[in-house]
Parts: sequence; structure tokens; C-alpha cells
Amino acid sequence: MSSEILSVLEYMEKEKGIDRADMIETISSALKNAAQRSINAGQELRIEINPKTGGVNAWVLLNVVESVADPRTEIHIEKAKQFMDEPRVGQFVEQEVDPSALGRIAAQTARQAIMQRIRQHEKERIHEDFKDQVGQIVSGIVRRREKGDLIIEVGKAEAILMGRDKIPGEEYSPGEPIRCLLADLDIANRGPELILSRSHIRFVQRLFETEVTEIKDGTVVIENMAREPGYRTKVAVTSRDPKVDPVGACVGARGARVKSIVRELGGEKIDIVRYYPDPLKFLEESLKPVVPKNVQIDEKGKRIHFEIAEDDMSLAIGKRGQNAKLTSKLMGWRLSIAKEEAGAPGFEQRVERAVQGLQQIEGISTALADRLVAIGINSPAAFEGVTAQDLMDAEFSEEDANSIIAAVNEFHSRSA
Repeated sequence: MSSEILSVLEYMEKEKGIDRADMIETISSALKNAAQRSINAGQELRIEINPKTGGVNAWVLLNVVESVADPRTEIHIEKAKQFMDEPRVGQFVEQEVDPSALGRIAAQTARQAIMQRIRQHEKERIHEDFKDQVGQIVSGIVRRREKGDLIIEVGKAEAILMGRDKIPGEEYSPGEPIRCLLADLDIANRGPELILSRSHIRFVQRLFETEVTEIKDGTVVIENMAREPGYRTKVAVTSRDPKVDPVGACVGARGARVKSIVRELGGEKIDIVRYYPDPLKFLEESLKPVVPKNVQIDEKGKRIHFEIAEDDMSLAIGKRGQNAKLTSKLMGWRLSIAKEEAGAPGFEQRVERAVQGLQQIEGISTALADRLVAIGINSPAAFEGVTAQDLMDAEFSEEDANSIIAAVNEFHSRSA
């Protein structure tokens, strides 16, 4: 056994980088525990391994007694004199035993402990090597397929790209190089510890940071992103330097920068737009070349309703509504899109008509009517269920709120 152990110690130290003292402790503990559970059950053992030769020495600890009841754990005081001078009852003496007597089970357990320690060390090494790379792009080689997943070699580690984390339509064969986002580091499972993704939105962000120098140095900032993997990504950018065009920086000369990213994503479309804090400007920028008309913005509900020309409907909404959904995600607003009706009055005309309709109510001035239309009350009938408190919540004064409700009630009573 000594030659085998020495070979293991040398291999672990040179090839795996596991400290020799660490492995000696692991093997000693495994031998001791296995022996105590099998042929040496009930006995207390001490095991030492010579780090230079791999030699194993074992001792059993025996309690010194005057009358031996269990020879496996006790030794008579007279016999104990063979191992120590002037033994006393209650002391323990060490009696050396042949290591081969520890049994076959102990040897097998030691081998299992060695393999377990190797796996543990590999996980520790992987964690140490990759803990600072989570959220970054890593490169690897595709090794094999497993039930729709790809097993990828990244450095000396094994990683997995699950089917749900691939870009739809992409296919890779064993031996092909691949770039992915290191999405997670999982050292708890028995399988691959590195979890990769190509569908995560951060993968596109990292590609932009790699390709666009201005993003990497902080001159251009990605304010928001929205992605439908395999279909389209929308990116909103701003510039901290008024001399730098953020969209132009991302596109690059003759589109070189964005084309490189599109190739990496397998042809996925990328829209780069300038970010504006003003929702109307941001909407107009995000929908180009479609022009939104009759825009109504609900600041409180974070909702925007607008109309577009009939010819632009398919372009604005996109296949299966994806373009509209991505625009909504990019802006962080709920979008309500309607088709502009030919010959229908415009937004300003409708507001003017609503104001005129409210002025039918005696006591409601043009200024009050404008404010009522702005909060959605655009006709006398729209007052149904509205209280003075509701108007006060909409920033009308108590006096105006009460006078409006009184005028409305008078109007309805005369109309009845």
C-alpha cells in the first residue's frame, strides 16, 4: 500500500496542486473511519502516513485495567508494561498493529476519499479561477451534446450551455469554438459547475462593451436594453461627451462595430437609439421611422396611447407583436397603439370639442374645462360617480371642486 500511497501523493501534488499534507490527512482519516466501522469496530485508532515513503503505521489505543472485559479496547496493567513504564489504571497505551489488518473495506474507503478530495479540490480551483468572471464573456470549445445541452470546455473546467440558454436556431458541433456569458457558478451540483448563456441580455451588453471603446471607457452609456433572443435587441444609449454621437459610436465606421455583434449573435437584428428622459421624445426615437400621432401620456399609470398611420402598423408592431413589446420594455412604459382613422379629427380637435361640451354646464369656465379634459373628464356624462374629493385628489382646490360638482348636479337636474 505504501508505494500506491506515495504515487498518489506525488501525483496529487504535481498534477492537481493538492498539498501533500492535505492528502495525508484525508487518507489517514478515511482509513481510520473505515477500519473503526468494520473489523476494528469499537476500537480507537491512530494512523500515521510517512510523507516521504508513503508508509502507513497504525496503533490501537487500549485502556489500562486490572481486569480485562473487552480485549479489543482494554489491556491488563501487567501487559501494559510492555508499552510504557509504570502504567496506571485508566491510562491509555498504544499498541501497534499491522496496517494490512485494517481490511479491504478501509482501502476501498481510502480510494473513495481520494477521489472525493480530488473533486472537491477541482471545485475549489474552479471557484477560485472563475469567481471574478461571473457576468463576463468567456471562450471555450464545444465538446459534446447531452440531451439538447452543450458541454463546453472552458480552460481546464467543464461548463454547460443549456438548451434554454442558447439562441434559437443556433447549432454547434463538437470542436467548434464558442463565446458565452458566464451566467452563474454552481459548485454544489455534481455536474458542470460553470453555467453559460447566449440568450441572456447581458451577453449583448458585454459584446457592446468589447466592441465599442466609448462604452468601455464610460463616454457612452447604455441606459436600457430589451431583447428577444434570435429576433431583435433594442439598445438605448447616451453620451457624457456632447461631442460624441452615442449611436454613431456604437454603429462604428460603415457599421463595422454593430455588424461584428450581429455576426456573433447569428444575424439577430440590433436597433440602437438615442435615450431621452422625456417619454415623448424617447417614443419618437424608439419608433423611427414610424411617426406616432395624437400621443396621450399617462404619467401616473406609466402608459402612452398613440396612433400611427395604417401603412406603418405592421412595422411598428412587428412579427407576433415583438417590436412593440421590445419598445415597451426599452422605455419602461406600457404602450397602447391604435390605427389612425382617415378623416378622423386630430387630438387637438378632440380636446377642443370636449372643452366646448363641458362649457355647456353653467359655471364651468374654459380654464376649468381644460383641466377637467386633461384628467379624462371630457363630457357631462363622464362626471358619473365623480366626487368633489376625486377632483381635489386631481389638484383642484376645494372651492373649485365643490362648485364644479354643484354645477354638474344642477345641469343634470335641469336635463332630467
